[in-house]
Amino acid sequence: MPIKSLRTRIPGRARLLLRTLRHRFLWRLRAPTGPGEVRRIERWLATARVFLAVSALVAIRLDPGEIRYSPWAYGLFAFYISQGVLILLLLRQREQSTASFRLLVHAADVVWPALIGLFATGRGSPFFLFLVFVLAAAAYRWGLWETIGTATSAVVLLWIESLALHLGFFQWLDSILLRNNLSPLGVDPTDFEPKHLFMRSAYLLVMALLLGYLAEQQKQLRAERAVIARIAGKARVEAGLTGTLQEILGELLSMYGARRGLVASQEANSHRVFVGELGVAGSGPSALHWLEPLPTDTTTYLFDSEAETCYVSQNGAEHVVLRGLDKVGQRIRTNSAAFLDRLRKQRQFQNLLVISFVFGSEWWGRIFLLDPSSVGEIEEELRFLQELVRQVGPAVYNVYLLRRLRLRAGAVERARFARELHDGAVQSLIAVEMQVDVLRRQSGKSGPITDELRRIQGLLREEVLKLRELMQQMKSLDVDSRRLLGFLADTVERFQRETGISARFLSDLDHLEMPQPVCREVARIVQESLVNVRKHSGARQALVRLSSNSDRWSLVIEDDGNGFPFAGRLSHLELDTLGRGPQVIKERVRVIKGELTIESVPGQGSRLEINIPHKREAAYG
Repeated sequence: MPIKSLRTRIPGRARLLLRTLRHRFLWRLRAPTGPGEVRRIERWLATARVFLAVSALVAIRLDPGEIRYSPWAYGLFAFYISQGVLILLLLRQREQSTASFRLLVHAADVVWPALIGLFATGRGSPFFLFLVFVLAAAAYRWGLWETIGTATSAVVLLWIESLALHLGFFQWLDSILLRNNLSPLGVDPTDFEPKHLFMRSAYLLVMALLLGYLAEQQKQLRAERAVIARIAGKARVEAGLTGTLQEILGELLSMYGARRGLVASQEANSHRVFVGELGVAGSGPSALHWLEPLPTDTTTYLFDSEAETCYVSQNGAEHVVLRGLDKVGQRIRTNSAAFLDRLRKQRQFQNLLVISFVFGSEWWGRIFLLDPSSVGEIEEELRFLQELVRQVGPAVYNVYLLRRLRLRAGAVERARFARELHDGAVQSLIAVEMQVDVLRRQSGKSGPITDELRRIQGLLREEVLKLRELMQQMKSLDVDSRRLLGFLADTVERFQRETGISARFLSDLDHLEMPQPVCREVARIVQESLVNVRKHSGARQALVRLSSNSDRWSLVIEDDGNGFPFAGRLSHLELDTLGRGPQVIKERVRVIKGELTIESVPGQGSRLEINIPHKREAAYG
C-alpha cells in the first residue's frame, strides 16, 4: 500500500502518538551514550546487585522461613550472589561492556527473581525487591519502553509458573526428587493464585510505567543539554558570524529533518534587514546564501507577534493552525496565523517552526525551519527551542563581539604603526630629501654631481610617496554610504596635491544606499587605482566617476597615460584568461560580486569600469 494512502487511513490521534513515540527515540539518538559512560552504568548496577544480594542474605539469616528452608532456594541464592560478584569483577577488568553482555545480564536478572519467588512466602518477601531492581536497571540502562518490556517479561514468567503449578508440574518434580532421595523443591503456591498473581502483575506494570517514565524524562533532559552543548560548540570566532549561523542552522535542519531553513535579522542601529537561506543537499546542508534585499523583508520575516516561538501546520489551502509560546513560555491564546500570509505567498510549506532570537541590544531576528519532519510534542519542542536560544544566543553574540573587537584592535595597532612611520621614517626621509635639494642647488645648474643629486632626490620623494600610500592602506576604513562620496573626493584631491597629476572626482549622486562592506571595497579600489596611475601610467590627468542606475553602481577610473600592454576592451573573464590587468583590483571586484572591464589604448591612456550589482551577496562578500 502506498505510504500516502496509508497515512490517510491512520486517525489523527494515532499519527500524533506514532510521531511522539518516534520523537522519543530520536531524542535518545541525539545524545548517544559513550562506551565509558555505559561501563560506569554497568559497574554501578553491579554494585547495587551485590548490595541487594547481601541485604537479602541478612534478611534470610534473620528469618530463614522466608525461603521455607529449601536447599534449592539456598542454591539459587548462592548462585545469584556468585553471579553478582563475577559480573562486578568482569566489569572492573574489561575496558567496555558490549550490548550482548548487557542483554544477557539483564535476562538473568529477570529470570532469577521469578525463580526465587517460587520459594517466598508472600508479597512481604524481600525477594520482591529483586523484581523492582530489574525494572530500575532497565530504566537506568534504556528507557520507558524497555522497562515496560522487562515488566511484561517478568509477568509472563510468573503466569507461566502459575500455570505450571496448577498443572502439577512442580508436584511431578517433587516426586522425582523424592524417588532419588533428594530434597523436594518446597514451592509456595500462595502468591501464584490468580487473584494474588493479578495484583502482583499490576504492581509490576505500574512500577515499570512509573520508573520508565521518570527515566525517559531524565534522559530527554540529558539529551536536550547535550544537544544545546553541541550546538553551542558551533559558535567559533574563527568561523565568523556567518559561518557560525551556517553551522547552527545546518544542525537544526539535520535535527528536525527540515528541507530548508531561513534566518532573518535586523541591525538595531541601521535598521537594515538581512535574510539568509540554507537548503539541504544530498550530502547535507548547503552553504548559507544571503538573499537579495526586498522592501517587504521586514513585514515578511520580522512581523509583530506575541509568539516568541511557534509551530504552524497547514491543512489544505487556507486552514492554518498556530501553536505558540510567549517570552515567559506560556501558550498564547490566539490561533490565528494571519501574520504569516506574506511568507506563505513567498514560500511553500506544510509545517513551519519559528524561533526568535536577540543578540544583545544590536541584533534581533527569527529562524524559520520549513517542513520539519521530526517534531514530537509541540509545546515541549517549543520550550526546548526557547531554552536553546537562551543558551546558545550569548555564545553567538560573543562571536560577533570578539570578531568586532579583533577588527578594532587590529585597526588601532595599524593606526599606531602608521603614526610611527609618519613621525619617524617619513619625516626623516623628507628631511634628507630637503638636504639633498639644498646640495643640488649649491652644486650648480648642471654637471654629473647635480644630475646624481637630482636622481637621489627623486628616489627619496618616491619612497616618501610609497610610505604614505602604505600608511593609507594600513588605516582602517570606517566608510559607509554617508561618508563614501566625501572620502573619495578627499582621496582624489590628496592624490593631486601629492603627485602633481591633475585629478577630479565626479558623481551625480546626492544620496547613496550602499552596504558598508561594498563602500570599503570601492574606497580601496580607488586608492589602488590611483597608486597604479602614479607608478605606471605617466599620466597628466586622471578622472574618478561614481554613478548609479536602477540595478547597479558604476565606478570609472580614467587616465591619459601609457595605458596597459594591450589594445582594446577586455572583460573580467578575458582578463583572467589572459592573465592581464591589476590583480589586486580584480580580487576586490570579485569579492563584491562586481564586473571589471578595462579599455586600453597604448600611449593614450586607459579606462577601468566596475559595475556592482544591488544585491545582498555583495553586502556579505
